[in-house]
Formats: sequence, structure tokens, C-alpha cells
Amino acid sequence: MAEAAAQTVLDKISQGHLECPICCCRFKDPKILDCLHSFCLNCLENMIGKQKSESKKITCPVCRRETEVPDGGLQSLSSSFFLISLVDEIHKQEQLLGKALTTCATCKSCDEGHETVSRCLDCKTNICKKCQEAHQFLKYTKDHRIIPAEELDKSRVLPADISKSVESKCRKHIDQSLCFYCESCDILICSMCAATEHRTADHKYTAIYDAIGSFRKSVDDILQKFDKSKEQLASNGDSITHARKRLQKNLAQARSDISAKAEAEIAKIRKKAKLLNEKVDQIGLERDSEYEKVLMHNRSQMERADQIVTAVNDLMRQADDFELLELKPKVMHNLEFQKELKCEPAKVDMAFIGVTCQDVVSDTDLGKLLLKEKWQLKEEFGKKGNGDGKFQCAGAVKCFSNGDIVVCDTDLKRLSLFTSTGHFKTSIAQGAECHELDDPFSVAVNCDDLLFVTDKDKVKVFDKELQYVREFTPTVDDTEGRSESDLRGIAVDKQRVAVADRGRKVISVHNLDGSLITSTSNNMVKNDLAMCNKERLIFTNDKEKRLMCVDLKGNEVFNVMTLRNGKPVSPNSVMCDDVDGSIYIAVNFKRTGNGAVQHYGLNGKFIATVAQGLFNPFEMAFTPAGNVVVADMHSVKVFDRM
Repeated sequence: MAEAAAQTVLDKISQGHLECPICCCRFKDPKILDCLHSFCLNCLENMIGKQKSESKKITCPVCRRETEVPDGGLQSLSSSFFLISLVDEIHKQEQLLGKALTTCATCKSCDEGHETVSRCLDCKTNICKKCQEAHQFLKYTKDHRIIPAEELDKSRVLPADISKSVESKCRKHIDQSLCFYCESCDILICSMCAATEHRTADHKYTAIYDAIGSFRKSVDDILQKFDKSKEQLASNGDSITHARKRLQKNLAQARSDISAKAEAEIAKIRKKAKLLNEKVDQIGLERDSEYEKVLMHNRSQMERADQIVTAVNDLMRQADDFELLELKPKVMHNLEFQKELKCEPAKVDMAFIGVTCQDVVSDTDLGKLLLKEKWQLKEEFGKKGNGDGKFQCAGAVKCFSNGDIVVCDTDLKRLSLFTSTGHFKTSIAQGAECHELDDPFSVAVNCDDLLFVTDKDKVKVFDKELQYVREFTPTVDDTEGRSESDLRGIAVDKQRVAVADRGRKVISVHNLDGSLITSTSNNMVKNDLAMCNKERLIFTNDKEKRLMCVDLKGNEVFNVMTLRNGKPVSPNSVMCDDVDGSIYIAVNFKRTGNGAVQHYGLNGKFIATVAQGLFNPFEMAFTPAGNVVVADMHSVKVFDRM
């Protein structure tokens, strides 16, 4: 079983590493192309021989990269000495295994039961004389390596160190070993070459040992750069993935907005149509009533006339002359009605009613596509002052799941709660009536609607009605002798709380109950802090004008200067969008009234300025609807992300 297992291992090594990708057999005189792929010399010659054009290049069948054919032909390509030695070693080990396997005296390639006379190293089986002849006759087996059984019995091959390469000889001076490397020509040379072709001053050559040391160092340096590039590519890949997710979300939102707008416009048209129909109906009723009055009047006149005519005719037929003369005054009086008889004419013009419809949906598009993110001010509440709903310094803001907005006024040392539309609800402040607050600075709200507040050296927790719940004191080891805490920025995710301690220059990460998970020291820690779903901590330093990102172990991910119009600008705060990993910072340029919000990518690359004209923006927060709330000194602004 040991021999069989060893044979299996050798087979796997041969198939995985020692077979030419063209002929799928073990390498024979392997040559290395510029792309570092190796092939049998004979396979390369056959391949270039099939090329129609007389090109001086050969294309690698694996990666399609081209290699210039040397003037000396494919034979002049570099040989893979490692593969040559490895193939030789595998052959030797298979011979040793072949000796152990020759105990089987009958052929295993046929059912004739003939005596074994040799072994095929490629088929890994013992064969008889007829099978050996068949091997040599068939096209697919004629190149197989066949060893007589007696040679296997006599072989005494000792394992070799496969790491040793074949001794390299000079191609020009075949009896000389290669011992130098000419850096000017990028070739290995022997001592004869050094004394003849490479002896002039423009040839710089060193001993192979020194050259390989320098070469390995150069390769290591470049490989490290490769690792950094791969990290950047991976980071960019994450950014692209997040950006695509955000794109899909925004596409869905855009389609929804278009449908909503269309439905709203259709509703408006239907409402206008209803109003116009009501006007038509009203005019129709009024005019029809007018016609009805005229018709009734005329009918009444006709009936009265018929009655008089009938009565007079009856009297004139039935009464005698004396009676007629006596009744003459009455008859003539009734006949006077004829003078009053008037027929109201039909007002034909009232029968016309029409409508001239206007183009409510004109050639103007239903909407305009926005191809770059831009925030549009939706509403604003608050003004400078000390009363309810007023601010001296609105420095921190966050939103609860019901849309309520909590604002921390760092000057008034007060927390205020507002509805999503800015109506004041309640507040708590420093003082005897509220022992829970001392000097609040920053706030954060988690998915369970717990409000976390940094308050000097403590983190205090409140519910969504600003009722006190609990508190904890972040405990971390002193850093560089600084022992006095000054808690500033705070950020939360589903299970953790991150706190920026400006006094100790430490960012600590805790469980929701306050127990410490980890901490990292950083001299740039200042006021604001954010966490992203990539296990990263992002913070700003307004003095140094930097935006920085570290992982939970403190390893720097990026550190960039914040600029506006090419000039350094102070960042006041930072927040992250977990949908696509985007980073937003509020900046203030030179003076109040010139604040803005900038958009950065997951890798710290500036993307765009999305909002301008703010007074002095500090903390920001996303609303449940995806809008953005900004604490802007004396007011709170709500932006639509267009």
C-alpha cells in the first residue's frame, strides 16, 4: 500500500506540475517564455511551424502573450532547469517504485496472462512482449518510456535533492560553468565571456550570488507593491460593488418617483376634468331650466287662448241675437287676451356649449434626470436663541426610527427632541432639575432606538423619549501618560459602540452594555467619529485638515487631506452610508456661511460637493426615509438627496 500511495503522489505531481500544456506529456527540454509559462521545445517548434506568417514572435497558448523569438531560434530561449531536474527526479523515484512493483510476473495490459518483460513508466504498469510491441506501434503510445524488467531489478537509484538545479554551462563556451551575471546585457556569462565579450567598461557584471541576492530583493520589493496594489484593487472592488448596489437602489427610487409623479399629474388632470365637467353640468342645468320655463309659459298661453276661442265659438253658435248683444262687452273683453298673447321665442344660442382643452401635458418632460448627487434643502427649523426650539450651537443631531430628531446644543448643554417636521416636543438640560446631563457633546442612535451621549468622561444612554436608562465609563489603558478622559465623537452599529477620547487620544469599541471590546491609540483623534460596515473607524481632524480611516486594530486604511477648490479645508464631522460605504464630511471654509458637505468614496477618494451655502455645519444623520439632517449652528436643515 505504501508503494501504491507513493505512486499516486508522483502521478499527481506529474499531472499538476510536470506536464506540458500543449502535449500533456512530461516536459522534454522545457523552455520558458516571457510570460513565465514553460513548454517542451519540440511543442514550441511544431506550434511556430504551423504559423502562416513568418513572424518573429510566438504566442503563449495559455495567456496569449507574445514572446520575441531570439536570433538563435527557439533553442536559445531560457531553459527551465528546475523543471528538468524535477522531471529527472520523478523518473528516478518511479524507477525505484517500479522495482517494488515487478513482483507481479504477469502482464496487466492484456488478458493473455503472458510473462512480464518490461514496464511502461507512462502507463504505470508491467507489460508483456506483445504489449510492448503494440506500445511501439501505436501512435499515442510510441513515445512512452519503457524499461526492461531486468534494469528495474538492477537499479539502485538513491533519492536526490530536487531543489538542486542542473549545473549550468555557458552556451558559447560549453566547457565553462556560468559564474557571472552581466547586468548591462541581462545574461549569465562564464569567466571566458567576462574576459572577452564583456570586458569593456560599458559591461557591468557581478558574481551570480550577489546578482541573485539583489534580484530577490528587487522582486520582494515589487511583490510587496503588488500586495498593496491588490489591496487597493480589492478596496476598489468593494467600492464598485457598493456603488452598484446604490445604483440599483437609486434606479428603483427614480422609477418609483417617476411613477408617483405620473400618478400625481394624472390625479391633477382627473381633478381638473371633474371640475370642468361639473361646470358643464351646472350650465346645462341652468339653460335647460330656462328652456323649461319658456316652454311652460308658451303652453299656458296656448291653453288660455284655446279656452277663450272655444267659449266664444260655442256662444256664437248657441245664443240668439239678443243674448249676443247683451254679452257683447264680456265677449269683447275676453277677446282682448289676443292682444296679450305673446309667444316667447326659442333662444337657440343657449343650446351651444363647447370646451377648448389646454395641453396640461405639454412638450416639456415630466422631469429632469440628475446624473450627479446633489442635496436640495427640504425644510429648516430653529433659530438663534435660548428658548425651546432655539439653538446657540446645534452641534450634534441624530434620528430615531419614527423620524423624531434629537439635537444636542453644546453651548446650552441641552438635548432637544423634535418631530420629523421640526415641531418641538421636549428637552433635558444640565442643571439641578436634570442630574443625568453634565456636558453633552455628541450623540448616536442604534437600531433599538437607544440614544448614546458622550458626556465628559461617561457615555449616557436614553430612550426615544429622552428618559434616562443607564451609563458607563469607557475604561482603557492610559496612553502616553494621558489619564484624563475627554469623550467626544460617538458611533454605533447593531452590536457595538465606538467612542473617541480626545483627552487620551484613543478610540475604544464597546459592547452595548459598555464592556470593552478593543481600543486603539491615535494622535489624530479629535471630535467626530463614524463606523462603517467594513469594520472600520472613520474620523476627522479639523486642525490638521485630515480625513482618516483605521480598522478595529488601529491599522491605517487611508489618511487624506480635505480640500475645497484645491485648498485645504477644515472638516467638522463625518458620517457613513452603510448602503454603499460612502463617506460624507461637513466642512467649513475660512468663515461661517461658507460651509459645505462633501462626498468621499469607501477608499477615501473625493467624489463631489453635494451641498453648499451652510452656515457652520457640524454633525449629520440619515433620516429613516433616506434624507439627511444637518446640525447647522443655529438651525437644523433637512436635505433631500437628489
